[in-house]
Amino acid sequence: MWAGAAALLTVPAIAMRFTAEVQWTASDFVVMGVMLAAACGAFEGLLRAGNGAAYRIAAALTVFGVFFLIWVNLAVGIIGSEDNDANMMFAAVIATVIGGACIAHFQPRGMARTLLAAAVLQVLIAAVAVIGRFGSVESVNWPKDIIGCTGILTAFWLISAALFARASRS
Repeated sequence: MWAGAAALLTVPAIAMRFTAEVQWTASDFVVMGVMLAAACGAFEGLLRAGNGAAYRIAAALTVFGVFFLIWVNLAVGIIGSEDNDANMMFAAVIATVIGGACIAHFQPRGMARTLLAAAVLQVLIAAVAVIGRFGSVESVNWPKDIIGCTGILTAFWLISAALFARASRS
């Protein structure tokens, strides 16, 4: 897993040699390296906290969901562009997942509740953003980008919650 993360970090470096469309700075590599290290560490920790296929798949989806939420917000933003301060509302989802996991001591029943709360919060934030017109309303993709990304992340949270619930019964 760690070697895969390191290899993934080399992709933009290689791409930069062949195309001008990939423009990463040193800070981009540092941020992505920290994100990949945190994701790998979190996944390893969750694997040690539980056993069984349902728990492991739920853990992988949870870690990927948090990673994806952070990455999308840093790269392009969910609400408008990455410079839109309204994207900071999604930090509440990340805090819910991390805080809830710690409070639940990574036990499957508590993790299921945590991921259900994350799904509800994800939808509420998107609703506030759309109703409040916090995004780029002049954009062709308004509000499809918020709704689509919210749908994907909510699916991650709900599938993870269901798998953690299943793991708690076994």
